[in-house]
Amino acid sequence: MHAPTKFALGLLAAAAVATASDVIQLKKDTFDDFVKTNDIVLAEFFAPWCGHCKALAPEYEEAATTLKEKNIKLAKIDCTEESELCQQHGVEGYPTLKVFRGLDIVSPYKGQRKAAAITSYMVKQSLPSVSALTKDNIEEFKKADKVVIVAYFDAADKASNETFSKVADKLRDEYPFGASSDAALAEAEGVTAPAIVLYKDFDEGKAVFTEKFDAEAIEKFAKTASTPLIGEVGPDTYAGYMSAGIPLAYIFAETPEERKELSEALKSIAEALRGVINFATIDAKAFGAHAGNLNLKTDKFPAFAIQDTTKNQKFPFDQEKEITADSIKQFVDDFVAGKVEPSIKSEPIPETQEGPVTVVVAKSYNDIVLDDTKDVLIEFYAPWCGHCKALAPKYDELATLYANSDFKDKVVIAKVDATLNDVPDEIQGFPTIKLYAAGAKDKPVEYSGSRTVEDLIKFISENGKYKAAPSDEAEESVAASAESGSSTETGTVEEPAKETSHDEL
Repeated sequence: MHAPTKFALGLLAAAAVATASDVIQLKKDTFDDFVKTNDIVLAEFFAPWCGHCKALAPEYEEAATTLKEKNIKLAKIDCTEESELCQQHGVEGYPTLKVFRGLDIVSPYKGQRKAAAITSYMVKQSLPSVSALTKDNIEEFKKADKVVIVAYFDAADKASNETFSKVADKLRDEYPFGASSDAALAEAEGVTAPAIVLYKDFDEGKAVFTEKFDAEAIEKFAKTASTPLIGEVGPDTYAGYMSAGIPLAYIFAETPEERKELSEALKSIAEALRGVINFATIDAKAFGAHAGNLNLKTDKFPAFAIQDTTKNQKFPFDQEKEITADSIKQFVDDFVAGKVEPSIKSEPIPETQEGPVTVVVAKSYNDIVLDDTKDVLIEFYAPWCGHCKALAPKYDELATLYANSDFKDKVVIAKVDATLNDVPDEIQGFPTIKLYAAGAKDKPVEYSGSRTVEDLIKFISENGKYKAAPSDEAEESVAASAESGSSTETGTVEEPAKETSHDEL
């Protein structure tokens, strides 16, 4: 008789367990109190329809569960229901993540959107910039993250203390920092003060810095020693390799066994060039399409290529040759010596410019974009990018306005298909829009505002050398166009318009 009731109650209990969440949903009337009563909170401002938010959700949930035991709270705010709260906190795109230490100390989240990365970032944020260490807590501190940095110096050594603290303040988002003035602890760790030990859960386990405490030298040591001798390129590591400031050597292979075998074969080369070139394997089955970005064939593995991450130049190793320690050593040595020419992928230079937007290809990039007499706004796009297609008519209108203005010889509105042309910029998403102002070509300004004609004009006017804006008549035309609905609606928060150009990574 009672079985159906028991069964229904069982389903309800199971549903409750299934929907239990360690992410706290906040509203306007609960937000302030929650932030005030917790030392540190990571808050996600989202919209239910946002694709990026949906992708983040399981990662965010996993991180919340992991961080719960460390008393680090993760929260979320639905901006479709709490628009006033989201506007109050300057939310302009979805998802927006911010770290709150009370209501007055707020900083943007700068990590990757993966559970492990969120966890690592928030653990570092929860610690002081430099943790005081003793023999009783140092072992626990070593396990705080994959990499931790500990300084050992005498309590009276104010100079070393100040220098180390300065570095810690600058790099606290990247590593947990600790310090000890216990000489016995330093001796137990195998160093004599002053010294720095970088502890890591890979490679040799630790690296030691014994030079004079200089901020720049310590930063370089940390960057070099914290990078695996031969790491792995993937969603969690790609951005780090791109921002490392040194070239990246890719080792493409389809199986774990082959990647391990090649890593062992090339280990001595990587050791000799540590801090000069980063080496990393990449799963060719999962991310083989990325080989095309390096001007390699995408159906022939194993493969090897070097990317100059600062100039975005590609140096593919001949795929007809066998990858051996000797062949790669010769190739890498020639690269370091400047004897290898970069591979440049380019469409043909257009014989004529047919539309209002100037078409740029790799072979014409320097002549057009780096023309030091002109302000050049350039869109890096992909043919398959939906946001790029939506922008196209507005971008054409923008180009037409400038072409018919007094600034037609001073401002260029351009575009380049970044899937078919190698460009000096490392493009992380489509569309990416940058302004290369006359007289400041080495300092391009990336556009991050709404993709309306009005806002793009304002951007060019504020950041270009010529402060160029079309005539009042042109502005009135744009305003009329906006009123007819051609521009993006204002007063709403939109999902970030970028689509990743490295979906496979």
